Amino acid sequence: MSRAEHNVPSLYHRVVVWLLFLILLLPLAGTLLYSFATSWSASILPSGLTFKWYLQLWGDPRFLQAFAQSLVVCVGALVLSVLLILPLLFVVHYHFPRLDALMNILILLPFAVPPVVSSVGLLNLYGSGPLAMVGTPWILIGCYFTVALPFMYRAITNNLQAINLRDLMDAAQLLGASTFQAAFLVVLPNLRKGLMIALLLSFSFLFGEFVFANLLVGTRYETLQVYLNNMRNSSGHFNSALVISYFFFVLLLTWGANRLNKDKD
Repeated sequence: MSRAEHNVPSLYHRVVVWLLFLILLLPLAGTLLYSFATSWSASILPSGLTFKWYLQLWGDPRFLQAFAQSLVVCVGALVLSVLLILPLLFVVHYHFPRLDALMNILILLPFAVPPVVSSVGLLNLYGSGPLAMVGTPWILIGCYFTVALPFMYRAITNNLQAINLRDLMDAAQLLGASTFQAAFLVVLPNLRKGLMIALLLSFSFLFGEFVFANLLVGTRYETLQVYLNNMRNSSGHFNSALVISYFFFVLLLTWGANRLNKDKD
């Protein structure tokens, strides 16, 4: 096959990929342009551009509080997930590898029950009594922990299987390391990429979660998605600025995490 003939399918593949990329980018570009528009109704392009909607958004104390509260519950749930999942995965894969098949089934149970059904059950359990947590961030952290479990488990499990955990532990112990030292100083650094992927996937999903937040806490502990829902009757330009701000925050976080991950390689 000549070089020209070889370049034809390569060019075709690139055109298809870029075309799909542009199709996916168009709604976001439209939302971005609408967030800067002074007004946009009867013309192809907006009549003017302004930063008013972003200044109004980031100057709103209610938005800033909802943004901070979303960060608190997401980070709290992810810290709890890491503290519980990492030791569990280490014990299962190193000491009881046969339990991995059972864990793969159990870990998917949060997806088997719809969020609305789970919320009704949680309202009945924690709505009153000594463990009354409805309307507090604690119940959201617990819910988000269960939602993050499948993402955390699968990403870290794949990483554990890739590094060959048993051989790595045996090599460290032959060099005089204890089980704790080998796990903390040898295995954990090798799980950095899998853990980073798990955290990014979980955070992106939890930061945009609405059903649990709306039903279990609502305006008593308003998160970003609840705030967006409550502001749905306000200006469309304002809501567009909110959506774009949310998107760029997640994008910036992902870029920063990937940059830090590359710097450590």
